Amino acid sequence: MPNTFELIASSTAGSGGVADFTFTSIPATYTDLCVKISLRSSISTNDAKIEFNGVSTNLSERAIGGNGSSTYSFNDSLINPLVNPSTFTSNTFTSSEFYIPNYAGSTYKSVSLDSVQETNATAANAILTAALWSNTAAITSIKIAPSSGNFTQYSTAYLYGVKNA
Repeated sequence: MPNTFELIASSTAGSGGVADFTFTSIPATYTDLCVKISLRSSISTNDAKIEFNGVSTNLSERAIGGNGSSTYSFNDSLINPLVNPSTFTSNTFTSSEFYIPNYAGSTYKSVSLDSVQETNATAANAILTAALWSNTAAITSIKIAPSSGNFTQYSTAYLYGVKNA
């Protein structure tokens, strides 16, 4: 079955940056959701957090990653895409994508996340994450926020609805 991606909403941080990207009133007319983000932090933090329907509980993730010199894995009670911190090469951004199948269904929601930092140093990370939101509510809003600070100017977020045609 071919997938059809339809842009639902997008946002770009202006000159003062933004505290978060929030998509609300997500319609239940799609099969899946896909969010593509390009992020940079105003401070030295290098991760963000994702919330569904204003809820940051009942989330879990298992991630594997590498940074050019080593590999690692971790578990967390959040879903954390990477963010380029202010200490990375100027004007570079993290590229991430997360996919949520059956977001409007009445079962727990699985999430896959691919996140890669860009910098002219050896400290950049890449992670693959399998996550779960243990809630049966349909996802009607998504918030992406830095752990602290703001997302800088030109950070972007795009929300797509996916239809299996």
